[in-house]
Amino acid sequence: MAFTIAIDGPAAAGKGTVSRAVAAHFGFAHLDTGLLYRATGRRTLDGTDPVEAAHALQPADLEADDLRTSEIAQAASRVATNPDVRKALLDFQRAFARRAGGAVLDGRDIGTVICPEAEVKLFVTASDEIRARRRWNELREKGHDDSLEDVLSELRQRDERDSARADAPLRPADDAVLLDTSRMSIDEAIAAAISVIEDRMKA
Repeated sequence: MAFTIAIDGPAAAGKGTVSRAVAAHFGFAHLDTGLLYRATGRRTLDGTDPVEAAHALQPADLEADDLRTSEIAQAASRVATNPDVRKALLDFQRAFARRAGGAVLDGRDIGTVICPEAEVKLFVTASDEIRARRRWNELREKGHDDSLEDVLSELRQRDERDSARADAPLRPADDAVLLDTSRMSIDEAIAAAISVIEDRMKA
């Protein structure tokens, strides 16, 4: 049986952590769709055409250990504004979403564009400052020396680019449940998401 959970939201809001935990809880497959754009963006840093990079993606590209760097995050946001890149990655995401056994996809346009018929839609968000500090701490743990101010500035630039793009802008689906994690612990955010999903399953 196919059952799709679409989880959207801006960077560092907690959607990835929530998505992985939700998938594990229900035994569903999980796809971080942002990795598709990060891997595509990574390929463009050597001058490769974005659309060519998207078509050439291999599963191994999603395993690269530098996909979480600020440089690649910015590259991902740039290629994501290209409608032809999004089209190249669309079929893969939709097929994954309707696989047997259930699927959780997280990204920025899952509930609005990729899976508008998803059984459950969540939009995970948090304040700019909270998200920037989370991303800053994450980068520090990996040995990066970006300043908190720079991380906040880059995050806001990315939010603006993602929200303003003409094709599949970042926004909650009309029927998405908003989950603001600003004042939540990881466990509280995960529990809240699971509660919403279980209620939908019962309905």
